[in-house]
Amino acid sequence: MGTRISEESRFRPKPMVEIGGKPILWHIMKWYSSFGFQEFIICCGYKGHVIKDYFLKYYTHQNNISLHLDGREAEILPVQKEPWTVTLVNTGLRTKTAGRLLKVKPYIGEEPFMLTYGDGVSDVNIFELLNYHKNNHKIVTITTTQPAGRFGAVQMTPDGLVQSFKEKARKDQSWVNAGFMVMEPDVFSYLGDGSQMLEELPFERLAENGQMDSYRHPGFWSPMDNIHDREYLENLWKEGKAPWRPLDNNSLQGGQNG
Repeated sequence: MGTRISEESRFRPKPMVEIGGKPILWHIMKWYSSFGFQEFIICCGYKGHVIKDYFLKYYTHQNNISLHLDGREAEILPVQKEPWTVTLVNTGLRTKTAGRLLKVKPYIGEEPFMLTYGDGVSDVNIFELLNYHKNNHKIVTITTTQPAGRFGAVQMTPDGLVQSFKEKARKDQSWVNAGFMVMEPDVFSYLGDGSQMLEELPFERLAENGQMDSYRHPGFWSPMDNIHDREYLENLWKEGKAPWRPLDNNSLQGGQNG
């Protein structure tokens, strides 16, 4: 429900919070699309109707319209369109992440698929991620990264005197799950009844069974957990320095559908 960014999420679901005038969900989809992936399934929950309305009206909102006031129908003058197929699934207001994944299983079928969160952007190379997954033959591959340090590391005496203060470098951070996952259909056998968070027991069991691998991404990744994150991403976009800005499709080789 995006409680840490309630300034925005009071009015819209977190994936619809805008960066550069576009929902962060759009930014994520454009990144996948730049690698040739055009089929999306969105797990709708809190204020899911806002996401549905956005895509139902996407074509008219993104293009120019010529209105004939003599009673004829309006004419859409295409400027921008996307080659996307978007399936919007009601997965419940308080359903946990494993349960959301179970609810979209009928739309996935018996084939490998990719999964990510609706609140983080990255310049991860999707082709390299997929090749890594295929070569390592695990059920799940997650993308991991070392986020930029946000807090200084402080060493103190027992009575509180600061002995040293050092801003933690990125290389000193722990590796974290950045989303951008690849999964085999066997993952559904680990989800139980869906009452767990995907990142808890299902992932723990996959790791214990040696069925989870990590694709280490040294490049850019940022979540949008709070209003300061949104402002940071907004400034990167305005300044033309957003690493996740979609690549020119013509510069990519080996694009895939799926």
